[in-house]
Amino acid sequence: MADETKMKPATVAAQALGWIDEETRAVVPPLHPSSTFVRDADNGYSSGRSYSRADNPTYDQAEAVLAALENGAGAALFSSGMAAATAVFLSLKPGDHVVISRVMYWSLRSWLLGFATDWGLKVAVADTTDLAALEAAMRPGETKLVWIETPGNPTLAVTDIAAAAEIAHAAGARLAVDSTVATPVFTRPLDLGADIVMHSATKSLNGHSDAIAGALVTRATDAQWEKIKLIRIQSGAVLGTFEAWLLLRGMRTLYPRVRTAAANAMAVAEHFRGHPLVEETLYPGLADFPGHAVAARQMQGGFGSLMSIRVKGGESAAIAAAASVKIWKRATSLGGVESLIEHRASVEGAQSPAPPDLLRMSVGIEDASDLIDDFEQALAAAQRGFQP
Repeated sequence: MADETKMKPATVAAQALGWIDEETRAVVPPLHPSSTFVRDADNGYSSGRSYSRADNPTYDQAEAVLAALENGAGAALFSSGMAAATAVFLSLKPGDHVVISRVMYWSLRSWLLGFATDWGLKVAVADTTDLAALEAAMRPGETKLVWIETPGNPTLAVTDIAAAAEIAHAAGARLAVDSTVATPVFTRPLDLGADIVMHSATKSLNGHSDAIAGALVTRATDAQWEKIKLIRIQSGAVLGTFEAWLLLRGMRTLYPRVRTAAANAMAVAEHFRGHPLVEETLYPGLADFPGHAVAARQMQGGFGSLMSIRVKGGESAAIAAAASVKIWKRATSLGGVESLIEHRASVEGAQSPAPPDLLRMSVGIEDASDLIDDFEQALAAAQRGFQP
C-alpha cells in the first residue's frame, strides 16, 4: 500500500491507496464471500477474523480508502445509508436531545420523528442554514448531537459546517454531517470541525446504481465510535461482501465521475436560471442562490450533481414535465452516471418541505446539451397541456 499522505485524493481513489494483492499481484482486489473463518487448533483466531458480521477482508480496503478521502481516523461500512445514519442516533441514550436540519433525507427525518422519538430521543428540527435558529434550538448540557445535511436534499439548502461545529461543541454536543450530495470530492466536513461524516454510499460513492450501501467516517476512534461499530455488528447492519467490492470499484472512478456530473449540473442550472417556463432554479453553484457564498467557501472545485427546478404552472405542470422527458429517467436516487428526475413532494407526502412544483434532478455524466434539450422539450410539452 502506498503512502496516501503523499498522494492527492484523486490518486488515492483511483489507485485504491495503491494496494496490490501480495499473493497474486492483481491490481484489482479480490472478493472474499466467506461468512466464516477457521479457528486455530487452540481455538483462537490468529488471522484476526472470526465471522463476517464482525468484519471481512473485503471491507478493509473500501473503509481505508474512504477514511483517507475524508481525512478521518476510521470508517465503517453499513448495509445502507439509513443503517449508517440510524446507528449514530442509536449510540445515544433515551432522553438525549438532538437537533436536526429541517431539510434533510426524508426517510431519516421520518425515522427520527417516528421510531426514534418513540424510543426516547428528544428531536428538535431547526433551519440549520440560519445559525441563530440553530443556536436557539440547542440545549447546553442536554443536546448530544447536531445532525446537518449540506447541501440539503431536495432544496439544496446550505449549512455552514464550521459554524455549526462551533455551536454544537459550545453546547457539549457533537456534529454529524450527511455529506452524500457534496461527496469528499468537494467537501471534507471533518476538516471543517465535524465529528462524524455520513454517506449514503449507494449514491455518488458507488456511482453505478447497482449497490445499496452506507458509510460513516469519524474524526476520532473514541468510545462512541466503538459503540457505533458494535451496533453495526449486533444489529446485523453490515454490508454484503459483494456490495463492498462494488463500492470500492465505484470509488476508483469517483473523481472523474463526480467532477463531470457537477460540471453538467452547473451547465443545466445556468441554462434554466431565469427560463420563462421555470419559477426557480435551485443549485448552490449559482451566484444568486441563497447559500452560494457558504457553499463556495466549503465546497472546493464544484457544487455537486444534485439540483432542483421549480416549474411554472404548479404541481401539475411539474409532474407533466417529468412525464415528458426522454433521456432523464424518472426514478428515485442520485449520484449515478445516469440522470434522474423526480417529483419529490408526491414521493415524500404531506409533511414534505419540497414545494409542490419542484422537480429534483440528479445530473449524470451524459452530454450536457442532450440533458438541456430534453428538459426543454419536456417543459414545452407540459405547458402545451395547459393552453386552451
